[in-house]
Amino acid sequence: MHRGIYCLVFESAPCTKSVGALGLIEFQGGFHVYIGSALGPGGLARVARHIRCAKGGIRKPRWHIDYILDSDTFTLESVSCIQTEDRLECRLASLMPGRPVPGFGCSDCDCPSHLFSFPAHPQVHIDRAASILGLSAHSKTIKT
Repeated sequence: MHRGIYCLVFESAPCTKSVGALGLIEFQGGFHVYIGSALGPGGLARVARHIRCAKGGIRKPRWHIDYILDSDTFTLESVSCIQTEDRLECRLASLMPGRPVPGFGCSDCDCPSHLFSFPAHPQVHIDRAASILGLSAHSKTIKT
């Protein structure tokens, strides 16, 4: 079972979206990268759940990211998986130069955010951050 960090890259138009306890959030148009942990028992299989949810909807949102996955405004463009047994998702998030969406995806840590907005596709930033941590990101384009 592979474990590690995953980065979901979305594209969207500018919008306002209700995100659970965070309330209404204004999202910039462009690209957004969400950084998540896949160190639990299912490992990187969690990514497959996110892809399924982006293609078919979610019955009941469980995590902040579910509100994005279930939105017609956001399109899942690509996924990057970074294999590691170490809890490095917060360090990876701290290396993202994009505009943070305050409080998103970080209710279980002290990070300001795990979702960042970019004007262009952020793959170069994901690759650079992984490299700084001595890791490599394996990316795949998603057709939703």
